[in-house]
Amino acid sequence: MIMFQIDDRRFNRLAIAGLIVGFLLVLAAFAASLWVFRSNTQANALVERTHDIVDEIARLEIMVERAETARRGIVLWPDIYRVGIYQESVAAIPHSIDRLKKLVEANPDQVERVRELEQTLRFHVREMDDSVDLARSGETLGAQQIFIADISSQPTIRAIRTQADAMRSEEIRRLEQRTAAVGRNILHVQYALALTGLLLMLLGAATFWLVRRYTRDLTTTRDRLKLLNNDLESAVDERTRDLTRANEEIQRFAYIVSHDLRSPLVNVMGFTAELDRAGKIVTAFVESVETQHPELVDEEARLAAREDLPEAIGFIRSSTQKMDRLINAILDLSRQGRRVLTPEHMPMDQVIADIADSLAVQAEKRGAAIRIESPLPDINHDRLAVEQLFSNLIENATKYLHPGRAGKVVVRGKRDGKRVRFEVEDNGRGIAPEDHERVFELFRRSGKQDQEGEGIGLANVRALAYRLGGMVTVKSALSEGSTFIVDLPVTFAKEGKEQ
Repeated sequence: MIMFQIDDRRFNRLAIAGLIVGFLLVLAAFAASLWVFRSNTQANALVERTHDIVDEIARLEIMVERAETARRGIVLWPDIYRVGIYQESVAAIPHSIDRLKKLVEANPDQVERVRELEQTLRFHVREMDDSVDLARSGETLGAQQIFIADISSQPTIRAIRTQADAMRSEEIRRLEQRTAAVGRNILHVQYALALTGLLLMLLGAATFWLVRRYTRDLTTTRDRLKLLNNDLESAVDERTRDLTRANEEIQRFAYIVSHDLRSPLVNVMGFTAELDRAGKIVTAFVESVETQHPELVDEEARLAAREDLPEAIGFIRSSTQKMDRLINAILDLSRQGRRVLTPEHMPMDQVIADIADSLAVQAEKRGAAIRIESPLPDINHDRLAVEQLFSNLIENATKYLHPGRAGKVVVRGKRDGKRVRFEVEDNGRGIAPEDHERVFELFRRSGKQDQEGEGIGLANVRALAYRLGGMVTVKSALSEGSTFIVDLPVTFAKEGKEQ
């Protein structure tokens, strides 16, 4: 069975997809709620207008009824009070009609009904005005006859009530439709919100499962990685012990071989000195014989005594001296590799100043000046190793100068967290890019070989830096100078490691 694996890439995609879906669902729910709110707001405005129309129709009917009641009283007994009520009620009818017109202006059917109602009311008001005018003029009998005729037939009153009822019914019908629409909208939104909530719950459950599965995979991976790290650390420690033992064996072997080579080399150097002394005696004897008996010395013997023998002895001497220097260098490297490093607090401003003072005479003879950019960061390291490292770098900077310009050597440094970075910069002849690594190899040199040395100094510098837990690199270009960069931990902890 293939297990569903969740790697970082898939988890990121699923998480982003879940966020997008969740955002869209929330956005949809918000849009639905906003739509319902707007729909309800519009519906409430329409419902409120419907109520206003119904109220205005009732108010109009009341005005008509008041006018009719006042008319009846005037016909029976005309007095100022009844006349005032009548005139007030009749005067209010046009204003009520105007308000109805504004309220129903969006409904053409209701506009037409208001127009018809207005005409009927005008006719009815004229009928009432006729009877009221007769009653006020003293013709009470004529007014009563008109009133009785109107009451008997009541065509106008019935028309007014019919038209008002029709308008009221239309508004009630529209109110029911709007209420039903609002109810349907609310129901639909409730369904949508319920569905959105369900989808969000499913999305939340899926997200919880995804995060839980991813977390479990991370925990499993972390446990496996921890186990692998433990195994790796054990393997590294074991391999380090093996390498340490091998390195110690190599150092002991180099020491023994170098020590054993010195004995025959000393003999060769001693016999070379004897040969040189004997050669001088032979040369003197040949010259004496040549002076007294020239016929006994031929040209070959003369050349052998005067040129070949001294040249051969000189070559043997120079070769043995070079070999002696190499053996001494190997012995020094072997002794340094076996020496136990003892860290101590080192004020680097003072350490570099002491090195510069010790090299000042040589630098001045070579035409170079050493400058220190203070302050330099202090470190805790083995003093002898640090002094040897920087002595080699600064001395090399004063040796390999560019012809035609004064040498400048600058030493600077800065701290970066738990590490320090020192730079030894010069304006000398520079190093070709292909030789940037070769110069750190044992017995390798770069460029013109016009200075003393066996190609051991920079190899020793890198070996010391590694033992101190750091590294040495170089940035350089031909004729542009070189910058040697020494990167070290602030505090020495263990050979080859940073604290």
